[in-house]
Amino acid sequence: MAETPNTDVHYRLAPDATPIEGVPRGEIKGPFTLPSQAYPGTQHTYWVYVPAQYDPDVPASLMVFNDGQAFKNPEGDIRAHIVMDNLIYRREIPAMIGVFINPGRRPDQPEPTPSNWGDRDTNRPTEYNSLDDRYARVIVDELLPALYKDFNISKDPERHGIGGSSSGAIAAFTVAWERPNHFRKVLSNVGSFVDLRGGHAYADIVRKSEKKPLRVFLVDGRNDNRALRADGGYEPNRDWFLQNVRLQQALTEKGYDLNYSWGISRHGQKMLQTVFPETMRWLWRDHGVSTDVRDMVERSFNEPKKK
Repeated sequence: MAETPNTDVHYRLAPDATPIEGVPRGEIKGPFTLPSQAYPGTQHTYWVYVPAQYDPDVPASLMVFNDGQAFKNPEGDIRAHIVMDNLIYRREIPAMIGVFINPGRRPDQPEPTPSNWGDRDTNRPTEYNSLDDRYARVIVDELLPALYKDFNISKDPERHGIGGSSSGAIAAFTVAWERPNHFRKVLSNVGSFVDLRGGHAYADIVRKSEKKPLRVFLVDGRNDNRALRADGGYEPNRDWFLQNVRLQQALTEKGYDLNYSWGISRHGQKMLQTVFPETMRWLWRDHGVSTDVRDMVERSFNEPKKK
């Protein structure tokens, strides 16, 4: 096979991932440490994005990002907190708390970084790729109570979203699949719905299961890991793009609230850096809106509450 072309150069950082003059900036608090009962002996590091518009008297929406170090990296591909600043200010998404959580690790293991997401030296492979409810327990039973203690976050599952890339994407889907009464919005970028720990089964699981109240946005590229070996052999269960398309087809057949974007990107976040703002607009498109022509507050920028 010829070497995969460098398609990354055709994707650019989204304009909304750059700070815009006059837009109030939220604050990132942390890092915080969350001991885990689901995975005894491990802990999760997380950071909390608090938008400038956060009002302790008003329940906020919630968006959780797996591999948090990558999504909050101010020099990275996504810069999620900057995007959220801009979209919240223009009322394109609701005011929301953002949580950036890293995979679990023992205290003696290194914290994942933008150059090392932790597959080799943390609990990431087990937590993110296993088709069981243990990582859902981390998010729902361990993280949410800590967040509810410190912030006024809505308990409505329609106002809870979770997302990630690669193994973090299948983990996000699994959390919502296992706990739809807590999370109903899923962002999956280059999701590892492949046979690392049985993830290729999801398309068939979706077809055989009762429809769940989930909204899902899938992003992937035709040059993702395609499992075509140098000797001509091919492993379809290890073909990332094929398995993402299979999942899309299964979700479509079952009538899920689904959107997807197939590009020409390789494995990584280069395509997501371009489409991330639109995925957020779509996932959160049904937040409250006033059509009152005289409602000049609704027609203005979403300014922070005056103290």
